Parts: sequence; C-alpha cells; structure tokens
Amino acid sequence: MSAAIVTRELGKRYRSRWALRDCDLELPAGAVIALVGPNGAGKTTLLQLLVGLQQPSAGSVSLFGRPEPGGSAQALAQVGYVAQDHPIYRRFRVSELLHLGRSLNPGWDQDLAERRIEELGIPLRQRTGRLSGGQQAQVALALALAKRPKLLILDEPVASLDPLARREFLQVLMATVVDEGLTVLLSSHNVAELERVCDHLVVVADGRVQLAGDVEALLGEHRVLTGPSGGLPDGPGMIHVDRADRHAHIVARIGDAEPMPGWAARPIGLEELVLAYLRQARDPRPVPSELELSK
Repeated sequence: MSAAIVTRELGKRYRSRWALRDCDLELPAGAVIALVGPNGAGKTTLLQLLVGLQQPSAGSVSLFGRPEPGGSAQALAQVGYVAQDHPIYRRFRVSELLHLGRSLNPGWDQDLAERRIEELGIPLRQRTGRLSGGQQAQVALALALAKRPKLLILDEPVASLDPLARREFLQVLMATVVDEGLTVLLSSHNVAELERVCDHLVVVADGRVQLAGDVEALLGEHRVLTGPSGGLPDGPGMIHVDRADRHAHIVARIGDAEPMPGWAARPIGLEELVLAYLRQARDPRPVPSELELSK
C-alpha cells in the first residue's frame, strides 16, 4: 500500500521546548488514521506541520510523495483541513462561504457542497453564526470535502459537540470515505468512537510518537497478562504494570508467545492499549527495572 504521509525526524521547537521531536511516520493511503494523545502531546503541532501552517524546526514532511507541503500549492490542493474550533466566518451566509471556497480552490465541486448542505437541512441563506455547533462542524466538513481532497485532516472536530451531533458527524464522514476513497487523519480524545471508524493508529505523548501501526495488527500483538503480584515476569515486551495486593495485570507486546506458567492472557481492547502506552510515556522508569525490584 502506498504512503499518503511520510515524516522523517520531524520536529518543532518553540524556543527551548520541543513540542514535537523525532517523528518518523509512514501512514498508508486510503486508511482512516486515529491520532491519539493527551493535551499538549504534540498532536495539533503535527497536523499543522502536515498542512504547512507551521514550518518544521527539524526533519521533513511529504504528502503523496511530494516533499515540503507548506511550499507546494499542488500538494496542499489535495488536502482538506478542519480545525477544532471550526473557523468559519460567522457573519457569512452559508452560500457566501461556498462562493468563497469556489473562488479559492481550483478543484472546487460546487454541486457536491450544495448537495451536502441540502442533505443536512441547512438553509443556504442562514448565517453561520446562528447555526448550532453540530451544524457548524458539518458546514466546515462540507467545505473541506468540496475541495475534492485526497487527504482529509481533522483536528478534534467533534470535541465540542453533544453525543448525537458527534455520531452524525462521524456517520457523514465515514459515508464519504466509502464513496470517495479518502485518506483521513483524525485527531480525537474519544478512543471508543475512534475504534468504530479507524483502521490505523498513532499514539503521541510528550512530543514523541509512542506507537503507530495497523489497529488489527497492534491488537493482535498485545495481550493483557494476569498473574500473581509477587512473581512478575520480565522482558522488553512489557509495556505497563498494574499491581494489586494479590494479582498484577500487565499489558505486554508478546505476539503469539505463550505467557509463563501461572499467568493467563486475554486479548486487549483499543482503549486499554492506548492508555498503557500513555502511562508508559508518563512514567520514565523502564518497566524491566520495576519488575526486577518487585521480585
């Protein structure tokens, strides 16, 4: 599968602080990619570097084989971007936003934009400032899709929406993915919602990529091990340990290997997997040393 996004040693520094560092990614075309991490992890910085809103302090970015998207109008014409706060002109009518989009984008599909707005039941003469949060998000998505992009980047697009509006937004998004064959990079805190729609995962914490890969493959490689708290196994595949008085639960990357005698293994869920890597990033102590001390 060809790559839609490739980054090599990508980094962004603000004075003495690195917001993103040593970011190496190769994300497949045609995938729906979840970008997950805590606030301040570097997610928005990464997305802004991809679309050229910021320039990297180190490393490189390429989209669909074109280097330096920030300086390439051809590459950016293939990208649709929806920011978290849905920055649309609130005094504009919806029809005026569509006219602006048509004026600025050479590949603009006016029929597609009007059809999507009509399907949402949003009047073209309505001022966007009077729309609900969910409607504003849907208008922003319609504007991004009317560019006919190959890559759609969404930065927390449903963070401020109620559960019904979030579900409707994601339904429209996934219907478009099926119809158009888009590559989607979606940043969100809601792992449960991402699990239903995404097939690739990137976990970012403390300005670094902690985990990246195909969701199904990652879930197949990891297990939750349960066994006696006093005899913890050791090894490089141990990601995170939760200890109680009598039992311990370990998230481990063991593939098809059998756990040691006395330990039970079960499949892991996506949310458990993400939390384990975020906790590992938060605690800089190497897990094998911690396990040795517990014996």
